[in-house]
Amino acid sequence: MKANNSRRSARVSSKKVTMTNTAKGLTSQAGLLPVVKFLRHNGAVSLIKDTIEHERGNNALYDCVDALFLTIIGTIGGARSVSGVVTLWADGILRKVAGWVSIPDPTTLGRIFRTFAERQVYQLEVLNHRLRGRFWRKALRNGTSTIAMRPCRVIDVDSTEKTAYGTQQGVKKGYNPFRRGKASYHPLLAFCAETKEILQGWLRSGDAYTGNGVVEFTKQLLAHLPNTQTILFRGDSGFFNGALFDLLDQYGHGYLVKVKLKGLNELLYAQSWEPVLDTPGWEQCSFWHRCSTWSVSRRFVAVRRERTCARKSPCKSLFEIKEYDFFCYVTSEDMSCRRAHTQYGRRATCETWIDEAKNQMPLAHLKMDDFWGSSALFQCAVMAYNTIRWMALCSGNRELRRWEPATIRTMLVRVAGKLLTGSRQFTLLTPSHHLYPAQWDAWVDVGLH
Repeated sequence: MKANNSRRSARVSSKKVTMTNTAKGLTSQAGLLPVVKFLRHNGAVSLIKDTIEHERGNNALYDCVDALFLTIIGTIGGARSVSGVVTLWADGILRKVAGWVSIPDPTTLGRIFRTFAERQVYQLEVLNHRLRGRFWRKALRNGTSTIAMRPCRVIDVDSTEKTAYGTQQGVKKGYNPFRRGKASYHPLLAFCAETKEILQGWLRSGDAYTGNGVVEFTKQLLAHLPNTQTILFRGDSGFFNGALFDLLDQYGHGYLVKVKLKGLNELLYAQSWEPVLDTPGWEQCSFWHRCSTWSVSRRFVAVRRERTCARKSPCKSLFEIKEYDFFCYVTSEDMSCRRAHTQYGRRATCETWIDEAKNQMPLAHLKMDDFWGSSALFQCAVMAYNTIRWMALCSGNRELRRWEPATIRTMLVRVAGKLLTGSRQFTLLTPSHHLYPAQWDAWVDVGLH
């Protein structure tokens, strides 16, 4: 029987391949060049020098500017340790186009971060705010975002746990005596809902309660935001704090915070509930209440949904007992109960951003035995995460703004390139057919121009 040779196939026989290591000028991280140029063209290096007060000896080859810049770029490239930062910068082409003749070894880089104290960590937080203001104004000038001019911003504040293994300072088990969990850090983060960036972050000990220090945290945050703009503070029940509400009321800011229902169930059952229009099975109520430690009464809004549960006994009960799931919030805003519930529900996206920052960017993963050194590395991770967000914001590419850090790293950072030199300039060749050409062009354009 004659064989059928017309069958189609997606594969062909592969030819023999010979591999050599004699090529020069090659890199697998061509997408980091726009990041380096983006920070330098916008004065990040000079801003670090002006903000961070850190002295090194006269014979020191590397200073804090080198340590911070190398770590931020290394974190964007995927480094998850101090040695990983140094390994990433072992790429000779990256060093050449970035202007580094040599880089510190892991021991030297770690030694620089161990010299950081509380003062330098605070200055790193200030540096993040100053960079944010600069890039927001740049986006406004480019016409890619009006976030710098909006009268009100939504800020989502939350805490998260980052498990750590070792005996680093600040690594402790949780505050809950019944579910202490593993030894960890417990960072406090504030996100801008419109841009997905971290406005401010504190590295805290693992035994810190969710709301510990939130009043001082918010004071610092408000001090670095324009006085002409207000915020809407959104937080879970861990931030149900009268002192926090007093602070926000004092400066004319809004809040929408979930209520701790412990001890308030009877108060909710005593309210007059009415059906929510066009939402069967839901009821709503609003009332004013003053907790025992508060100075004033505040508005509470609540919705409840009848709980459907399987009958445990075939016998009928004499009285019908309904069970409900309650959702209660304290707010300064003039909004309906249903709208407040919907507005708070949008805060759930904050959990996604936290996951991206922790697992796709090594937030609280870069650490050392010294707490303030770990805090400085934490701030570097915050600025690395924000740099990606700022580049996407200034690019004006909507798809790029939606991408996660891991997607940006895979599609735009880890790109093959070949460096050519001539006419007193560098030319970096990249593949002619990119998988996402529009995003790649936007990434390169915002970095090099």
